[in-house]
Amino acid sequence: MVFAEGKVAETARAVGAQIVGGTEMIEGLLDGTLKPNIILCTPGLIRAITPRLGRFLGPKGLMPSPRRGTVTDDIRGFIARTQGSNEWKADKGGVIRSPMGKIDWPHEDISKNVRAYVTSVIKATTKKGQNQAASDKSAFSRMLAKRAGKEKIKTAISRVVLSSSQGPGIVISDAIQV
Repeated sequence: MVFAEGKVAETARAVGAQIVGGTEMIEGLLDGTLKPNIILCTPGLIRAITPRLGRFLGPKGLMPSPRRGTVTDDIRGFIARTQGSNEWKADKGGVIRSPMGKIDWPHEDISKNVRAYVTSVIKATTKKGQNQAASDKSAFSRMLAKRAGKEKIKTAISRVVLSSSQGPGIVISDAIQV
């Protein structure tokens, strides 16, 4: 979702933003008809949306912020950088929750999603230069090798648990064969 007007709004639509508009979208967010997973805003509109949306979007982690880079005039650049990526953050206990698939998807697709996601988390949380000796292996494979005692590496991930929305969790980091 992009809060923009004029040429910036046209650019956002051209590069693939699904929901583009101005302050008229505020009501849609508040009443739940619009449910974006990321919100971008131009610097000119941030002052117009903050009073109405700050307390609503802030706790959800969706409020546009210059610190996160979601308040920008370069909508094209932001969308190009983030396309095909996933933004994540840990809660106070260090737990990252993210959907990996749907129940009717083939298990191979879910497995690929889990591997790609864990690999991106490991790469993002590993210090530069650390663990580069095994560059021919994926980060996920290195984590599993560490668990098996074959390789000594440091990772921020202590375990991976897969569960449905309301179902029990299954520890998979030791069970996956690489």
